[in-house]
Amino acid sequence: MRKALLLIITIFTLAGCHKKNQQSQPAANNPVPSTPVSITLYPNDPLNFKIQAIGGWMYYSGGINGIIIYRKSEQEFIALERTSSYLPDNANAKVKVQNDNFTCKDSISGSKWQIIDGTVIAGPATWGLRLYGTTFDGSVLKIRN
Repeated sequence: MRKALLLIITIFTLAGCHKKNQQSQPAANNPVPSTPVSITLYPNDPLNFKIQAIGGWMYYSGGINGIIIYRKSEQEFIALERTSSYLPDNANAKVKVQNDNFTCKDSISGSKWQIIDGTVIAGPATWGLRLYGTTFDGSVLKIRN
């Protein structure tokens, strides 16, 4: 029993270290430049049907190379920059959502990220995708940085 508890604590500690290392990198060092974003949209509008259900996503213009908007829950949305954090100066390395609707990938470097939070799944990228702030009041979604 004691060994099992120690194993569980070790696993959570190691899993937490990876995420902490990625998140603790100063935002000023982010390879993807910051650009002003101020978007207001209405998820319940028929034009935005792709994000009306949890797990839905859509591409939206804005940011540098566009934004991926993902509906994480009834009240929470994620907005990810489509610029690859591995090749931020290459416009052709635009991040695309894969057929599994969970993974985002740039087709040049092969780097992959999770759509739910932009964290790296597979390199060579070491930085997550740039996140934009979102607020949702039940009818209006605002995306800002």
